[in-house]
Amino acid sequence: MEFYLFHLMPYADLDLSQTDTYETSWVKLPNSNYDPRKGHLLYNRYLDELEYAETLGFDGLCVNEHHSNAYGLMPQPGVLAGALARRTSRAKIAVLGRALPLVNNPITIAEEFALLDNITGGRFIAGFVRGIGAEYFSWNSNPAMSHERFHEAHDLIVQAWTREGPFAFEGKHFNFNYVNLWPRPYQTPHPPIWIPSQGSTETIEWATHPDRRYTYLQTFSPVAAVAKYTKQYRDSAARQGWQASEDQLGWAVPCYVADTDEIAMREARPHAEAFYQKFLRMPPEMLLPPGYLSLKSMGDVTRARAQRISGDKSLEAVMASGMFLCGSPATVRDQLDHYARELGIGRLLVMLQFATLPADLTARNMKLFADSVMGPIRAQRQALALAN
Repeated sequence: MEFYLFHLMPYADLDLSQTDTYETSWVKLPNSNYDPRKGHLLYNRYLDELEYAETLGFDGLCVNEHHSNAYGLMPQPGVLAGALARRTSRAKIAVLGRALPLVNNPITIAEEFALLDNITGGRFIAGFVRGIGAEYFSWNSNPAMSHERFHEAHDLIVQAWTREGPFAFEGKHFNFNYVNLWPRPYQTPHPPIWIPSQGSTETIEWATHPDRRYTYLQTFSPVAAVAKYTKQYRDSAARQGWQASEDQLGWAVPCYVADTDEIAMREARPHAEAFYQKFLRMPPEMLLPPGYLSLKSMGDVTRARAQRISGDKSLEAVMASGMFLCGSPATVRDQLDHYARELGIGRLLVMLQFATLPADLTARNMKLFADSVMGPIRAQRQALALAN
């Protein structure tokens, strides 16, 4: 199993009372709530935390893309990945991921990712997403065009990485007379492509096509949903003539570790509940705008996302669903080992800073997780591998 640190870079200094005035911290929350001086400190703190993760032995460091919100301050994740590229030497660096339908020129993403792949010497992982519904409000983009723009942008980027240029590309949304990428990617034929998702049937079937076989990541979902969609991935791969491995399945989950279960819950509670009740909250029409989902996917995804953003979001409730792992090292280690085996996943993305969690608790959480959860699980897996 590989372990990755996933960071959202939230605006941890948010005045939470403002989320009582506004129905969401996305799109509509006035940017007068953002203090650039505090932002300066937060960005550098968060980069320090990601760099610290490499020294703790994490296999990779993950950033992502969101717009116009306090939930995640990474509108241009390539900037953060570039900063990490020169300050790290071993860990993989993943952008999970760029929202392809939102851009008017996908070649800029092809260039950005090829550049990062060159700087890191092949440590780069490319993540492609459609972007959640709120992003389409921020970018004034038509969600009904989301699927076809995603697929066309993907095809253009992969061709730019793999074909000798210059060549012409003609599509419905993107047209170029000269595609001639400089620099070309460091990895051959291109960086690994990962697909984070909330469980769209079309996304899973597309990712498992024999020409792609992309790693699929289920993000911030109840364990029951993770089990359902990872099985769906394996079943889709089997129908298309190949067998999915654990390395092609991953799970992203927030986690907090302290010396005892009681201490962990006491320390995590205000920050975890702020994450689910304040930072993640948005109205249904913003989460799933008309045209964003096909009829085929609407039922399952709507239920899964509704569970994530509504209803009981106490610490006990999100822990019971498996959407948040919390406890002593032994408790969290047993939970993760059990879930990983049950789900058949080979890549675990843990979010060890969330919402308003301060720097001191984040650093201790990272250290305890690395030494007392990640380390023993790795040792156990290695011993089993040698025994077999």
